[in-house]
Amino acid sequence: MGFSKFMASPAGRVVRVIAGVALIMVGALLGGGWWAVAVIGLVPLAAWALDVCLFNVLFGRPLSGKAVRAS
Repeated sequence: MGFSKFMASPAGRVVRVIAGVALIMVGALLGGGWWAVAVIGLVPLAAWALDVCLFNVLFGRPLSGKAVRAS
């Protein structure tokens, strides 16, 4: 699948970092109940740091980004 392969690529990892930071910033700037958005923003950052792609599980592919890039 093209999408899961892209998300496991270096460019996809950068997209995840940008999305995670954006969610954290929105949650922090709006405050109140929006802190939940900031916490959700930690998920893409953790996925980037651990080199896993959570979308791959939906497509029946390996969780590890390294394994997806090798296939």
